Amino acid sequence: MAQPSDRSHINAVVCIPTFRRPDWLSQTLASLSRQTAEVAFAIVVVDNDPGNPAGARTAEEFFADTGLPNAVFIESNQGNCFAINRAFGEALKRFPEAEFFLMIDDDEVASADWLANIVETANQEEADIVGGPVLRQFLEEPGDAVKNHQLFVSIDGPSRQLEQIHGSGNCLIRRGVFETLGTPIFDLKYNFLGGGDMDFFTRCRKAGFKTCWSAQAIIHEFVPRERTSPQFLMTRSIRTGSINYVVDRSNGMPASKAFLKNLVSLALGIGRSATVFFRTGHFLPASHPFLVSLGRMYAALGFLPEPYKDSEKT
Repeated sequence: MAQPSDRSHINAVVCIPTFRRPDWLSQTLASLSRQTAEVAFAIVVVDNDPGNPAGARTAEEFFADTGLPNAVFIESNQGNCFAINRAFGEALKRFPEAEFFLMIDDDEVASADWLANIVETANQEEADIVGGPVLRQFLEEPGDAVKNHQLFVSIDGPSRQLEQIHGSGNCLIRRGVFETLGTPIFDLKYNFLGGGDMDFFTRCRKAGFKTCWSAQAIIHEFVPRERTSPQFLMTRSIRTGSINYVVDRSNGMPASKAFLKNLVSLALGIGRSATVFFRTGHFLPASHPFLVSLGRMYAALGFLPEPYKDSEKT
């Protein structure tokens, strides 16, 4: 485990959970080394593959060459929530002067001014949470059916205040948010399902924290060919609906209201799918609204997918 350095002057900590992607992780780390921000920052890497922690080795080699303030850990408990909770928890503890805690995934690279822009938005808007664009970088050019799929569409538009963000792949969170919400940071019920970030930011909204969008804080995400296949995208649409249902129930929605919402969602989903099909002429993007509704139904019946159980993505 690499030892952190210069921790007394660190104002921001970038957290990276990683799982079996050392080559991509090296590109993530390289992008952080090119940041132009006049912000003292550290990097915390948590490898969630104790059997072969290639990511931890990659990180330690990188930090030995660059000298960036850092800490590297191996999390033996499998699952993305365990890895993310360890990353934020160690960052909070080992860099006690830091105010901002950020996250980037190990299949993403940050633009050179990412850190500067997201921290600037947090300071100017006095925001507790800031999100930014995640632009997809397809490793193999997909067809229009994939490009038009809702799963590859994210929040856009100018910098502004939002009700909440949904994903942690490009986010900033102030220390006070963690102190208020307590632990575990990401609810472990989402450990293999995914959606711990959506639940976390939903709890942040309900707690009254201010969330903003930084349009210039841009991150690029690698999308390999296997994540553009019809089977992958349709399965992920169903999982999205399942996550939405679990988040609703976890945050106080009564079972009767959730059931009614499922029925309304199913009816609307059929209509929305038809609308998308007539607009795009492609079945794949058109299937998304209906499959999201179907995923809600599956979750209500107790059928939950576990894509992060011994998977290739944390």
